[in-house]
Amino acid sequence: MKILLRWLINTIAIMLMALYLPGIGVSSFYAALIAALVLGILNALIRPLLVLLTLPINLLTLGLFTILINAFLFWFTSTVVKGFIVAGFWPALWGALIMSLVSWVTSWLVKK
Repeated sequence: MKILLRWLINTIAIMLMALYLPGIGVSSFYAALIAALVLGILNALIRPLLVLLTLPINLLTLGLFTILINAFLFWFTSTVVKGFIVAGFWPALWGALIMSLVSWVTSWLVKK
């Protein structure tokens, strides 16, 4: 049940980003739902591997390189999911930051 709630909240966050952030677009609720699912799967499977491979850079930048990894995964999701569009680096960066914040707040709320 908690996973479905997180999935729905992430979907709503993607829909709201498409409304308010220039450079991010979603054609339908279904596309946002699939984008949230793919982004969750990528964050669960690929992100730990990327963080491990870029560990020296992460140490040098005190973990700030992780934000770029998140932006890359957010952009990569748009290349996989039809109907979800990220127009460039800056929209991907802002979208990744917002999704990180939403995920953090959701985790905190679901934990309670």
